[in-house]
Amino acid sequence: MNQPGDTFVGDNGSAPTCAVEGAVSAPVPLDGIRGKLTCKAPLAPYTWFKTGGPADWLFEPADMDDLKAFLERLDGEIPVMALGLGSNMIVRDGGVPGVVVRLGKSFAKVEHTAELELTCGGGASGILVASTARDLGIAGLEFLRGIPGTVGGFVRMNGGAYGREVADVLLDCAVILTDGSFITLNAEELDYSYRHSALPDGAIVVSARFRGHPGEPAEIGEEMDRIAAAREASQPLRTKTGGSTFKNPEGHKAWELVDRAGCRGLTLGGAQVSEKHTNFLINTGTATSADIEGLGEIVRDKVYAATGVSLEWEIQRVGRP
Repeated sequence: MNQPGDTFVGDNGSAPTCAVEGAVSAPVPLDGIRGKLTCKAPLAPYTWFKTGGPADWLFEPADMDDLKAFLERLDGEIPVMALGLGSNMIVRDGGVPGVVVRLGKSFAKVEHTAELELTCGGGASGILVASTARDLGIAGLEFLRGIPGTVGGFVRMNGGAYGREVADVLLDCAVILTDGSFITLNAEELDYSYRHSALPDGAIVVSARFRGHPGEPAEIGEEMDRIAAAREASQPLRTKTGGSTFKNPEGHKAWELVDRAGCRGLTLGGAQVSEKHTNFLINTGTATSADIEGLGEIVRDKVYAATGVSLEWEIQRVGRP
C-alpha cells in the first residue's frame, strides 16, 4: 500500500492504491502512461489562496495523447477536475475527490496558425497569449493580459476583463471528456453567458483558437501596459487572493454592493475582505479555506440584508468541506 505523496510513472502493470482513509484508489494500471500520478497530492501550493486539502490523485500528463490514454482508462467512472493556475478557486480543506489533472509545459504553447489567429494550449497563460498576439500585430486580445489564469480556465468560465470576454474572440476549442473522447466545440456550441459556458463537468480544454484584428504592436503593447497598471492600482495583487469573488449583478458592481453593506476589511479567522478592492477576499497568512468561504457567505448575507441583491459566487469552490 502506497503513502501520501508517492508518485507513480507508467512502468507498473497494476493499478496503484493509496493508504489514506477516504482516498479513491486509482482504477487503472499505468503501463504505457508517461505522465506522473501522485497519491494525496497537496493542492494548496498550486492555488493563489495557498489553502485547501489534497487531491486524492494528481495526474500531470506528458502530452495530449498521454492525457487521452489515461482518461480512456478511467472511462468516466471517477470524478475529474482540471487545475490551471488556481487563481479563481477555493479548494476546500477536505481535499478534492477523484483525479485532478494539471496541464504542464506541453500544453502551454501559443502558435500562429492562421492570419490573425492563434492556437493556444489549455495551459497557456493569458499574459502569454496577449504578448504573442502583440508581437504578431494581432489586436483585440489585450484584455487577456488582465485575466490571471490559463486558457482552459477562462475558456470554461468565459473569462473577461476591461470590457471584453472570451466569447468575443474564441473560434473553437479542443476538449477531452472524462471518458477520453476528443471533441471540438465552437463558440456557439459553448452557449456562453456571463462567466459561464455549457462545457460538461470534468471536460478538459486542451487547446483553443482565438481570432483578433490587425493592429500595431506598439499600440497593442500600450493597451496591455494600461491594463496591467490598472490592475496593480486597484487590486490586491501582492496578497494571497483568488481574483474577483462575486459576479457583477445586472446593473450593479459587486464591490460597490459589498462596500455599501459595510464589509470592507471584514474578517473571519485568517480571511479578510480586501481594503483595497472589496470584491477580493485575501488570506492574511493563517486562513483556512473554510475561513475564506465562510467569510464570503457572511458577505453575501450582509449584502442581501442591506441591498436586497443576492450575490453569486464567481470563484469556484471545489472539494470536500
